[in-house]
Amino acid sequence: MSRRLKLATQTMVLQVVVIAVLAGVGFLLVTTLLRAELERQFQHRALAVAQTVAARPGLGDEVRTGRPDPDGAIQRYAEQVRHNTHALFVVITDDAGIRYSHTDTGQIGKRVSTDPSAALAGHSVTNIERGTLGPSARGKVPLRDASGRIVGEVSVGIDTDEVTRRLDDLLPIAELSTGVALVVGVLGAALLAARLKRHTLGLEPADLADLLREQVAVLEGIGEGVLAVDPAGRVRVCNAEAVRILGTSPGHVDELPTEARALLTDEAAVVGALRVVGDRVVRVTRRPVRRVNRDLGLVLTLRDRTDLDGLSRELEATRALTDALRAQAHEYTNRLHALTGMLQLGHTDEARAYLSELAGESISGGQLADPYLDGMLTAKAAVASENGVTLRLGEDTWVPGRVTAPLDAVTVVGNLVDNAIRAAAAGLRRPAWVEISLLAEHADLHIYVADSGSGVPAEHAADLFRSGFTTSADTSRPHGLGLSIARQTARNHGGDVTLRSTGADAHGAVFTAVLPGVLEPEHGLAWQGSH
Repeated sequence: MSRRLKLATQTMVLQVVVIAVLAGVGFLLVTTLLRAELERQFQHRALAVAQTVAARPGLGDEVRTGRPDPDGAIQRYAEQVRHNTHALFVVITDDAGIRYSHTDTGQIGKRVSTDPSAALAGHSVTNIERGTLGPSARGKVPLRDASGRIVGEVSVGIDTDEVTRRLDDLLPIAELSTGVALVVGVLGAALLAARLKRHTLGLEPADLADLLREQVAVLEGIGEGVLAVDPAGRVRVCNAEAVRILGTSPGHVDELPTEARALLTDEAAVVGALRVVGDRVVRVTRRPVRRVNRDLGLVLTLRDRTDLDGLSRELEATRALTDALRAQAHEYTNRLHALTGMLQLGHTDEARAYLSELAGESISGGQLADPYLDGMLTAKAAVASENGVTLRLGEDTWVPGRVTAPLDAVTVVGNLVDNAIRAAAAGLRRPAWVEISLLAEHADLHIYVADSGSGVPAEHAADLFRSGFTTSADTSRPHGLGLSIARQTARNHGGDVTLRSTGADAHGAVFTAVLPGVLEPEHGLAWQGSH
């Protein structure tokens, strides 16, 4: 049926249905919330009456010393309150739940039908309950004698039919509001459908899609660039050839190259003129577009005429590459001369430092095959040096394969190393150092980090991995996250990060970590050692 209906009609029907559903849901929601609010109000009203009755001087002493009597003073007082407040019932009981008053005098002397324990325990209670007189909104409070001891309860109920009657008085307003909203929504949907039909010229979505496909096919099928700009300077059409010639896909004339922008603002007629746009020679035609004395903008057609320059451009590129290689060879020749001179003069230390500076010497010495770990530790060594700490790689370090989860591995290793560098820099031992060993066992990566710091106080060991815990006094940057993040990352892989040692005479804290399955298994060999 949706195929037979026009787009405007489908839009209007859909909006009317949505509006009707929303209006219905809104009405039900208002009704539900209104009933709930009325029930709460009636419960509080019943509670207020019960509190007033319980506060009557001497009532608690009368209940404590008297007996249930249908013609007694307590019954007469309760009925008077009931009539004055239009309550369903006012029930006064002793601490055993025996009624001293009730609307039905036959119930006096009997135990109440609902649980009085909450009120007898000293609590005020409001709820909706069903008793001998049917469902009611109730308020229950404890009844105390002159000494303050709880001797019974006062229970007041208001018929829930009053809630319904009050709700019936308020619902017509909600119904009227819902009806008005529905009518306004339907009128709005009809106006929107008419506007949509007018703006689409009565065309259906399939017709619009066909027109768009035809336009794209024509624009992309011709061998010229087409650029259409409206009077406000917005680019409305720019085919692929125009993008190639201009070197950009503009949304406004201000984003066009200077030469192309000049073509749009030039007052002289441009028909088949040769212009230079960027590094291209382009034949340009500019035509204004008008309809019924209305300015619709300009259309530029661009034809690339630089095809014949292709070979010369390739030659120029080759020459430029040759010149770059020649310059690079000259630069490295100078460096080799400098290195040769230092070696001939016996300045081996300077030569080694010079080579390290040129090549970015790694601290792994070939023990780490993974570029992520190698590069990170090399960078951490520079950071450690700036803090007066020496970062060294353990002699037993050996990771011949690449890491398959580099982000997680770098997170764990980096946090442990950063923590160790800070501890070593803050410690009293000099020289300060951090030692890290990375060991491959099949696809598992074992990590061992020790430092020369002061260690971890025993009272802090249990909280060390808790997020936000820190012993640092520096408040200029956030602390207490590194070890927590490292442990969580390791546990995500089935591993863990642990504090192996809180500190000894020769070193500070020692941390170990295991990251299972983060190495290429074909490169990992069995590791039998342990720390």
